[in-house]
Amino acid sequence: MFTRAIVRTPCRAMVNGLSSASLGTPDYQKALIQHADYIDALRECGLQVTVLPADEQFPDSTFVEDAALMTPRCAILTRPGAPSRRLETQSILVTIRELYEKVEMIKAPGTLEGGDVMMVAEHFFIGLSERTNPTGAEQLIGILEKYGMSGSVVSLTEVLHLKTGLGYLENNYLLACGEFLNKPEFQHYNLLQVDADEAYAANSVWINGTVLTPCGFPKTKMLIESAGYKAREVDVSEFQKLDGGLSCLSLRF
Repeated sequence: MFTRAIVRTPCRAMVNGLSSASLGTPDYQKALIQHADYIDALRECGLQVTVLPADEQFPDSTFVEDAALMTPRCAILTRPGAPSRRLETQSILVTIRELYEKVEMIKAPGTLEGGDVMMVAEHFFIGLSERTNPTGAEQLIGILEKYGMSGSVVSLTEVLHLKTGLGYLENNYLLACGEFLNKPEFQHYNLLQVDADEAYAANSVWINGTVLTPCGFPKTKMLIESAGYKAREVDVSEFQKLDGGLSCLSLRF
């Protein structure tokens, strides 16, 4: 069960954020409204939410998940693969130190972004991507093992981050699409196959029995509900324009 979350208010500079999508420029005012509803959804799931102020230095800083990894036994500051995001970790460090006694860090030349890390109990799957390199993954596995946890790497070829195409829903259920459907490391899960035309919704988030899922993907919502979960839709269309999904917008622990 999760008890807390950290989010960061979108900044006006988000319109200059990184994007490989061709969905247009985010509407800042609309993004603020969507972010407020996202916070409401977290609170509906029983979380105490720490809301950090907007940081105009970093256009992508609302995607706090990439800057840190919160485990049951320690917090880990990442080292984002995107150079423009690298100093975001320092801007969140003070808050993390207030909430965690043990704080570790990924160091150069390693790179690691939280969107490439999926927690399943005490094991962490780590995607090797353009943003997370083998050195960063090796460092993370070493840290996890130091605290009695474990990690393993997953090669990526089609998506930006591991959790772009995966969402672990607890109870052995795993939302998956594309390249992840046939990967051997995921075959012992109950795979909920997300249709290719709703691939964005694979990044849905389980929180204390409720699954947050993006608006506009009815087949995936039905798929989640058919597995026995309560689904709560959240409109994140403005964040989708920056390659961001539901998990990217918070650190949950």
